[in-house]
Amino acid sequence: MVDASHLGGMVNIDATDQIAGRLCSKVAKLILVGKRVTVVNAERALISGARNSVIRQWMERLEIASRVNPIYGPIHPRRPDTILRRMVRGMVPRRKPKGAAAMKRLRIYIGVPEEMKAMNFARFEDAQATRPIPVYITVKELSKNLGWSE
Repeated sequence: MVDASHLGGMVNIDATDQIAGRLCSKVAKLILVGKRVTVVNAERALISGARNSVIRQWMERLEIASRVNPIYGPIHPRRPDTILRRMVRGMVPRRKPKGAAAMKRLRIYIGVPEEMKAMNFARFEDAQATRPIPVYITVKELSKNLGWSE
């Protein structure tokens, strides 16, 4: 496991078997201090909790819409990369210039892009799944239940 805070100006992170909330909090801190962060395998990040209750909570969120015209929002993410981006966005002061600039330094990908396959990826030791994997639900599985089609 590599501690990504000691790396250079660009940090590449593999989200495989990492708990999504902990991963996103680390990513938020890194982009706020000025590092460019790339997260790959977003669909393999894990969300803690019972599968049915996690899906039910996210489905309840989808029901929140504007009464006047639902096109005006809120917009609910369904793709794995946009779910993680929204998680990070909630941890950054995005309405301030510092937070807006920080969000521009973040890249999140589903899978690993061809040009990044030869690179080394950091992992956060304290974001690693501690319980057996069946206790968690992957972001990919959640996305499919929310209506995302690959």
